[in-house]
Amino acid sequence: MTVKKDLDAADEGETRRALKRAARELFAVHGVAGVSVRDIAQTAAQKNQGAVAYYFSTKDGLIAEILIDGARRIEERRRLMLSDFEQDGGPHTVRDAVAAIVLPSARFSEEDAEYGSFFTRFLTQLSYSHPEFADDTLKDRWNTGYQRCLRHIRRLLPNTPAAELNRRFVFMGITVSALLSQREIMMADRSRAHAMWRSDEALEDIICISAALLEA
Repeated sequence: MTVKKDLDAADEGETRRALKRAARELFAVHGVAGVSVRDIAQTAAQKNQGAVAYYFSTKDGLIAEILIDGARRIEERRRLMLSDFEQDGGPHTVRDAVAAIVLPSARFSEEDAEYGSFFTRFLTQLSYSHPEFADDTLKDRWNTGYQRCLRHIRRLLPNTPAAELNRRFVFMGITVSALLSQREIMMADRSRAHAMWRSDEALEDIICISAALLEA
């Protein structure tokens, strides 16, 4: 009986992962509003069209779990990077603070096949169509590293009026999301090399362009 329970639990865990993988890709490509729970079940090869409801209660429950999966892992990377900077009294430049925003997201998308694939585009689609959902779900738990980056930028730009800097934070966020999403698309296209998008120089350019938006 114990062995059967373990096997059932393993099957259930794999079904949950399959549904999340399918939903993340569909949301990334078609947007959250353009995807039904039936679409997700079919893409995940689930005969039961109620699979999303069974495992996640609602479509929003599924979206929240995908969001937290990725945000938690990005935050872990971001906090480590910030801690390295802060041990040396940094970040010392706006560029370094912006790097702590850009690089953890970019590397997560590249290196974490289970949770990172399509995540940047999923998050960008969600932020555009349902920004309040992302804010309410992450709250003050899974975006604290990002907020630390913004505090450092405020410290490094003391003469920029708060209202102006807040606007530039919005513009920077949109720019970073758009560029990293395009990078994710290009790197996933195995039919072409896209050497430019794969290069560290491209990431450095994204960081410098984003920093320039804040410092202009």
